[in-house]
Amino acid sequence: MYAEERQQEILRRAREAGRVDVVALAESFDVTTETVRRDLTVLERAGVLRRVHGGAIPVERLGFEPALAARDEVMTAEKERIAKAALAELPDDGSVIIDAGTTTGRLAQVLPADRELTVVVNSPPLATVLATRNNLTVIMLGGRVRGRTLATVDDWALRPLGDLHVDVAFMATNGCSVTKGLTTPDPAEAAIKRAMIAAAERSVLLADHTKFTSTYFSRFATLNEIDVVITDTGLDPATVADLSQAGLEVVRA
Repeated sequence: MYAEERQQEILRRAREAGRVDVVALAESFDVTTETVRRDLTVLERAGVLRRVHGGAIPVERLGFEPALAARDEVMTAEKERIAKAALAELPDDGSVIIDAGTTTGRLAQVLPADRELTVVVNSPPLATVLATRNNLTVIMLGGRVRGRTLATVDDWALRPLGDLHVDVAFMATNGCSVTKGLTTPDPAEAAIKRAMIAAAERSVLLADHTKFTSTYFSRFATLNEIDVVITDTGLDPATVADLSQAGLEVVRA
C-alpha cells in the first residue's frame, strides 16, 4: 500500500470511528508507529485530522472547517478526474454556476475555450481565473468574503441569485449522505448553495469519495434536488447503489 492510500484509509477510519489509535493502526497496516505518526502529521497539515495523545480525531468532531489551501492539497488526482468528467455536463452554450470549492475550482481551470458561456461564481479566486477567458462572460456575486473558504455569502450574494436562471449549477459540498443530504459547516454558505440550486435547471454535485463519510452542521439540499453526482472510483459500491436508488445518476471518474 502506498503512503497516500494508507493515509486515505486512516482518514476513512477516523471519520467512521471518530478516532484512530497509533498503535492499532501500526498493527493493522504492518508498519512502524513512526510511519503512522508521519501519516498523521501529513493529514493534520492537510487540515483533515487533529493529532491528540496516542492518535488523532477528524476535524469534524471539533466543529472545525479546514481552510481552502489545506483542502486543495488533498485528493488532487481524484479532483482533476472529477473535473474533467464534469465537462460532459456543460451546455453547448448558455449559463452555468460554479460553486466555490476545490473540486469545482478544478472545473473552472479546464473549461473549454471553444464554447461561449456565462459563468456565475461566488469565489473571487475563480472569477480571477475565468475573467481573462475571451469566450466566457463572468458574473461575480458580491457579499462578505469568508476567509476560510474565500466564498462570498450573505444578502448581497443571495439577492442576484433570486433573479437568475442558469442551465447547470456545479456544486461543491463538505458532506453528503443518503439520509442527511448535502451539508456544510457554515449556515451562510449553506444559504448561498441552496439559492444556487434553486436558480439552476439542473444541479451536478462534484465530490470525491471522502465527502460521503461526513455530515456537517447545515443542510443545503436533499438528494432529490441533485440530478448527477460525479465522484471518483474510491466511492464504495454500496454507497453508489444507495445514491442510484435515491434517483441520482452517479458517474465515477
